[in-house]
Amino acid sequence: MKIRSGPFFKEQKTNKGMFSYADVSIVCGEPQFHDKFQDVLINPIVIIEILSKSTEGFDRGEKFRRYLTHIPSLQDYVLFYQTLPWIPVYSRHPDGWLMTDALGLEDSIRLSSIDCHLPLSEVYDRVEFPPLEEQAEETDAGAEND
Repeated sequence: MKIRSGPFFKEQKTNKGMFSYADVSIVCGEPQFHDKFQDVLINPIVIIEILSKSTEGFDRGEKFRRYLTHIPSLQDYVLFYQTLPWIPVYSRHPDGWLMTDALGLEDSIRLSSIDCHLPLSEVYDRVEFPPLEEQAEETDAGAEND
């Protein structure tokens, strides 16, 4: 489902940057929509993105900036890496956004906004990861982006 992730002005001639597609979005309570067509969600509480080499920069940068700027309901932004068991979680707090992460199949994440405890062993069940050298490169690249 599309999510409104940009400002809306009635006089606006283009929708560029106004909408995004998340891999997963979670709403608690009644979903709220941008207009009568009910195809653009405006109140997700959790957004999850599955990162790939082609989308990671956008998902961790501009897309996240749009979400945190234009979605006041958003409480958790969760990023799943595909090539290693690593999940960074950005959570809204009164003083701003706090990043925590889980790395390794024995680790887990906690999303208090939806009262969810998620072991990485379940998230990555039946996933075969690339060799360890490629995982180290992925971890180094992700750390440079934080």
